[in-house]
Amino acid sequence: MNLNEIWRLSRSKKRIISVSVDVFFIVLSFYLAFLARLGKPISLYDDNYHFILLGTIIITVYAFTRLGLYRAILRYLTFHALAVISIGTLISAGTFGLLSFYFDAFVPRSVPVIYGSFLCLLCGGARLLVRVLLSGVLQRDRKKVLIYGAGSAGRQLAQAMRSSDSHKVEAFVDEDQSLRRSVISGIAVESVKDIPKLVAKHKISQIILAIPSASRAKRKEIINSLVHLQAEVLTVPDLKEIVEGKAKIDELKDVAIEDLLGRDPVAPKRELLESNIKNKTVMVTGSGGSIGSELCRQIVHLSPKTLILFDVSEYGLYAIEREIRQVVCESRYNIEIVPLIGSVQRINRLSVIFKSFGVDTVYHAAAYKHVPLVEFNVVEGVRNNIFGTYYAAKAALEAGVESFVLISTDKAVRPTNVMGATKRMAELALQALASGNSMGECRTNFSMVRFGNVLGSSGSVIPLFKHQISAGGPVTVTHPDIIRYFMTIPEAAQLVIQAGSMSRGGDVFVLDMGEPVKIVDLAAKLIRLSGFEVKDKLHPDGDISIEFSGLRPGEKLFEELLISDSVEGTSHPRVMTANENYLLLSEYLKLLESLDKACHAFEHEKIRRLLLEAPIGFTPKDGIEDLVWKKLKGETVNEIDVLH
Repeated sequence: MNLNEIWRLSRSKKRIISVSVDVFFIVLSFYLAFLARLGKPISLYDDNYHFILLGTIIITVYAFTRLGLYRAILRYLTFHALAVISIGTLISAGTFGLLSFYFDAFVPRSVPVIYGSFLCLLCGGARLLVRVLLSGVLQRDRKKVLIYGAGSAGRQLAQAMRSSDSHKVEAFVDEDQSLRRSVISGIAVESVKDIPKLVAKHKISQIILAIPSASRAKRKEIINSLVHLQAEVLTVPDLKEIVEGKAKIDELKDVAIEDLLGRDPVAPKRELLESNIKNKTVMVTGSGGSIGSELCRQIVHLSPKTLILFDVSEYGLYAIEREIRQVVCESRYNIEIVPLIGSVQRINRLSVIFKSFGVDTVYHAAAYKHVPLVEFNVVEGVRNNIFGTYYAAKAALEAGVESFVLISTDKAVRPTNVMGATKRMAELALQALASGNSMGECRTNFSMVRFGNVLGSSGSVIPLFKHQISAGGPVTVTHPDIIRYFMTIPEAAQLVIQAGSMSRGGDVFVLDMGEPVKIVDLAAKLIRLSGFEVKDKLHPDGDISIEFSGLRPGEKLFEELLISDSVEGTSHPRVMTANENYLLLSEYLKLLESLDKACHAFEHEKIRRLLLEAPIGFTPKDGIEDLVWKKLKGETVNEIDVLH
């Protein structure tokens, strides 16, 4: 029988073996004690030694059983189990001495002491040996890890991993040089400079960041120093999640993408956040989308009187309503939540809602934003993004809504695709309506907030890259030189709310997106942080390759946030305001009427011409890509373009 067969025995059989081995150790210790003291063995049939031995065995096994020694799992053997053995051997030695006195046998007083020492060493040592052997078997398939950070979080993680069947901590690494060569919980602390050596020496498969208090800039610096290593980089959950019971310290997760950007959010200004929300009726269109749902999450904590969730997607509305109601219930907020299904293309529906509920503030996030899909569905893109925004803004104006904030995009600047063109036209709608301020006709404060890509939004490249990496690759990037601005959804939503509060009417706000990111570099970092090597010409034996699929219809290599150089700062360091040209309302309505007729007649050439003639700087890179129009024209639909 090999060791693996023993490990697989039932608990009852293992206990029988443990008792049998302990009985053998008692007999052996009994003989060794006399041999050590007298220099010669004894006979069991002299001086009632056999009664003494039998009584000692019975009492010792009973004591070990009552103390719980045979319930202890050797894999998790701790100091407590060794303490139980020590107490048991004291009881056993005392029994030996009392029985010797009772039977008046020849037993020197030092023999029970020697016997107790032998028994403690044999019972304790044997169990430690089994634990070592068992650990050796279990650790063969365990991932060897380094814990970056020997602080409180690192120590908690190491303690949690002591009993883990999947991970083995080889060492701590910490920037504090005073901790170098010290030992914490039996684990050595090494310098961060030694990480490459430790990874190679111990064949480390994972490096776990246990530095929850570090800033994003600092985390980015650390990640950049680790990204070249052949080890997966993970991080522990936030301490807040652990304290609240939402996560455990050893529930490891991927490095957050915002840590790769190294951009720390600016503390929000409470007065700006509450200005258009506190004790007011607030409505979010497109509330089930990425930006809309995050706006709802933040608005509900700012004490609105009523929060109206408006979306054309039944499931999207259901999901965000359920989430927001749970927050209201748990936090005991006195807020009315109103879920409404509807399309922004129905102006009468919007008008009735605004007037019935007395809406004070509108955040207009409803839009079709996926560049290729809007390119393939031009009429719906125009209807939803242009007419939907105009109808919502006009209904808000007629109902006397105080503030109307449009969520715009950097793709509206010198657009090369239909989506960007429609969003710039949506901006013009608000600017045209706001121009009534000069005549005192506009009672609604219109503003728009323009920003780039948000991490984790629908259509974001990050989830796609992670899925492709988990599937073994390849990772697809449209072009080797393509760059994008990125911002987290919570920060974007927070800045949108603050920007809307600073509006004077017709303002185009631009968010500071930080430094642009090269998408191919982002893909390479994600591959390396997942513990893989990028496969390319220099590394033909790598794990995952990066393939370039070509720019999609209407896609630009880089995005801009400003049309002109006329930009001013605001009271918030991450929010700027741009002064840009616009159309008068009469001119805009004439353009809108022509677009309406062209969309109704499905005249795509006319739609394209009207967008080109509009003062939005539309310079399309491709021809008309609408799939239905192509089918009517008898053209073949490019399946690759549709899929990508």
